[in-house]
Amino acid sequence: MQLLFRKAITPLLVAASLTVAGCSGGGSESASNNVTPPVTDTSSITWTKGQFTPYAEIALQCKADHTGSELTEKLWLRSWSNDTYLWYDEIFDRDPAPYTVAQYFDLLITDELSETGNVKDKFHFSMPTDEWEQLNQSGASFGYGFNLSLRNASAGVTRQVTITYSEPNSPAVAAGINRGAIIVAVDGVNVANADDSASIDTLNAGLFPTQSGKQTTFTVRDLNASVDRNVILSATTVISTPVQNTQVIQTASGKIGYLQFNSHIATAERGLFDAITTLSEADVEDLVLDLRYNGGGLLALASQLGYMIAGDTATNNRIFERTSFNDKYRTIDPVTRAILEPTPFIPETIGFNTGLLRAGITLPSLNLKRLYVLTTADTCSASEALMNSLRGIDIEVIQIGGTTCGKPYGFYPTPNCGTTYFSIQFKGVNDKGFGDYSDGFVPTSSPTLDSEIEGCALSDDLNHALGDTNERLLSAALYYRDNNQCPALTSSAAKVSAAPTMMDKGFMLKDDRNSTLLKNNRIMSTGAM
Repeated sequence: MQLLFRKAITPLLVAASLTVAGCSGGGSESASNNVTPPVTDTSSITWTKGQFTPYAEIALQCKADHTGSELTEKLWLRSWSNDTYLWYDEIFDRDPAPYTVAQYFDLLITDELSETGNVKDKFHFSMPTDEWEQLNQSGASFGYGFNLSLRNASAGVTRQVTITYSEPNSPAVAAGINRGAIIVAVDGVNVANADDSASIDTLNAGLFPTQSGKQTTFTVRDLNASVDRNVILSATTVISTPVQNTQVIQTASGKIGYLQFNSHIATAERGLFDAITTLSEADVEDLVLDLRYNGGGLLALASQLGYMIAGDTATNNRIFERTSFNDKYRTIDPVTRAILEPTPFIPETIGFNTGLLRAGITLPSLNLKRLYVLTTADTCSASEALMNSLRGIDIEVIQIGGTTCGKPYGFYPTPNCGTTYFSIQFKGVNDKGFGDYSDGFVPTSSPTLDSEIEGCALSDDLNHALGDTNERLLSAALYYRDNNQCPALTSSAAKVSAAPTMMDKGFMLKDDRNSTLLKNNRIMSTGAM
């Protein structure tokens, strides 16, 4: 076992216990499931500008069970943010009295912009703790089982909703709704022509259900169909299958593995283990990793996958990611209180879900020197960390597709009073010290910046199935492998579109469900250090 992994395993397990126990963090070194926060008399606690009660002292003092009040919940959020938020000194310290707990949390965030003028913190949210635990452990969320590409209306651009993929055994698959199908209307409201708030609300409510049993009528135009059809779907708990489409592609120049990886959730550990085992036994010479819809998740899974791609020799005692917190915590982790150690490339199973895969099994590996990655703007966070960390140990990464979302940041999910909060607490750099990609990794044939990666800038191809060698991104990866250059563009549609201008944000389709927000992040949880 790698020395660096041995050194890191103790804080890994501490992080796991903190999350499973549902503790508030609060700086305690204990990882017991029975940890009780100190009892503090909250009757006299008030807000005083610039003064902060240690958040461990007011944790789990909640309005619902009469152990506290809305004020103590808000003051806990304030103190927790002041202690652990990466940009804590950019939060305006305002009186929480006029706000609900949820409203106050939304204000505990920097208003600053990045160096390039973009919003600095785009990843600040919360969700009910039971929902977070269900989603993380099982991949379950409410919906119909399809993933969507949203093209919002802007100057010269028509609004369009297209299916990118459907989950196996979901209502969408049962109704024959597959990749490339266009949703023409939702409950009678035309997607392209909706031009008032009520219509947009109907579209959003139908496309992004928040409760099981909601029935919605969709007018669908299937790929290559000339007529539309109506389908009634009922929202249900959909179990995500994060690893799909593992295949060995036979070419004249050798065997190439292909793997569609949609989310770094706990159940993916088993899927990745099986997929890489299959590809290793087939003795593939290269891998095309399809991350185009992978918004991130558990950082430890990205580390494990990095090991499985590069192998023991390339990763031995090398750093997957070095994590840094705010300037109050230069040497220790503010949540686990462990001495900060770099995250290694993890060479064995962690057992996120022991019903699927137990801990301590040596991971399979491909021992590759390069990786082809398929990306879009939905490729985010832990997926970007994987790309960055492999580059940090001189594994050649070739990027095919669109610019990634740009999130070198992450957090510990932190529960209090039935709600789990997600607030940026750390940033990460690779073995070479690079982590400045807040505007995403950019594929280009002539990279000049560290955030630019050799490859081909191409738009997603929704007219072919994922894993089809004729699909634009996969086809380009195969072409690049044989010719060391990008294929000639056959149409303007293949080019990555510029960001839309003059968009009316009041008329935007937007999936702001907790489960979707959660996908687009890197998470220190259940051993993910």
